[in-house]
Amino acid sequence: MRVVIAEDSVLLREGLVRLLADEGVQTVGACGDGDALVALVAEHRPDLAITDVRMPPGFGDEGLRAALAVRPTPVLVLSQYVEEQYAAELLGGDARGVGYLLKERISDVAEFTAAVHEVAGGGTVIDPEVVTQLLGRNPLRDLTPREREVLGLMARGLSNAGLAHALFIGEGAVEKHISAIFAKLGLAPSRDVHRRVQAVLAQLRGGE
Repeated sequence: MRVVIAEDSVLLREGLVRLLADEGVQTVGACGDGDALVALVAEHRPDLAITDVRMPPGFGDEGLRAALAVRPTPVLVLSQYVEEQYAAELLGGDARGVGYLLKERISDVAEFTAAVHEVAGGGTVIDPEVVTQLLGRNPLRDLTPREREVLGLMARGLSNAGLAHALFIGEGAVEKHISAIFAKLGLAPSRDVHRRVQAVLAQLRGGE
């Protein structure tokens, strides 16, 4: 896998390069601002772009703007804090190949590298803390506690087998929970819509 990284902290940027190298992931370009990220993606056509949200010159949403600009290249956005507006904007279009993680997840190498591979492969990964805050603020009232738990794990990109393992239940039970979630959120089967992604987006939007 080939990635490019945009992070204004040199220490964190170099740390990401080394961490990914240890996991067999090649960093073909690294920079410290959003404009440079866009240029690196155009030059190298990587499998994944990893970027901070806040970068020079304004330390606002430059990284997010760059992430949106390089789509449909898969992008994994890192943030110091839960910034729900940024997460919702990033996931507001086609959310395949999109990830939003807090930087603290990098310390869990297995979890971070799993997210890297999931997003590069076209999956969607949303930080559990974002999910927790959004559920606490805008609960999807029709869902049972177990269904909310399943939806939260879906946001982390887990497959049905992964959900079954995490919840200590069978895959048949997982399928029933997911079907119930889709039904309650009004997500009918469609060849043009990824219902797992739409369910997570409904969660981000507070069930609207």
